Amino acid sequence: MAVYVDAAIWKWAGHRWCHLLADNTDELHRFAAELGLRRSSYQGPPKTTAPHYDITGFERDRAVRLGAIECSREEIVAIFRRVRVPNGKVRR
Repeated sequence: MAVYVDAAIWKWAGHRWCHLLADNTDELHRFAAELGLRRSSYQGPPKTTAPHYDITGFERDRAVRLGAIECSREEIVAIFRRVRVPNGKVRR
């Protein structure tokens, strides 16, 4: 299983943000906990179709040091499509 991050380019609330995704939700939550993210930061069905966390550039740097794979915009879009949850049902 793998965890992925894109570039921190989205500006909001004085920070730059990016996406943290994984091949499955269990791995995503495990990695997020290792980063110290609160579970309440999780974004998934039914709010969004692709399970992910939005993280700051600072958290992204730590994620990469912990083994997250850096992805281009095109790559992260392909991963979003791959992990997307049809009908809001979480894949584990």
